Amino acid sequence: MEDKRIAVAAVVVDEPGAVGEVNSVLHEFSSIIIGRMGIPYRDKGVSVISVAVDAEPDVISNLTGRLGRIEGVSVKAAISKK
Repeated sequence: MEDKRIAVAAVVVDEPGAVGEVNSVLHEFSSIIIGRMGIPYRDKGVSVISVAVDAEPDVISNLTGRLGRIEGVSVKAAISKK
């Protein structure tokens, strides 16, 4: 088993209709989420979400992969080295 890492995922939602699916995926991973901040940028019709997690790298990759497969969603993660 790999050691847990701290990571932050930056999620940009370009399609307002995708927010429900994003929230559903985040709810599935709620046990690893340390904190979450969402910013609706109404002038641009975009939502920006940052999610801090504490999990094994494979689980973090699973989360970001699931989010990245949602149409209208972009995601990148920064993972601690230790």
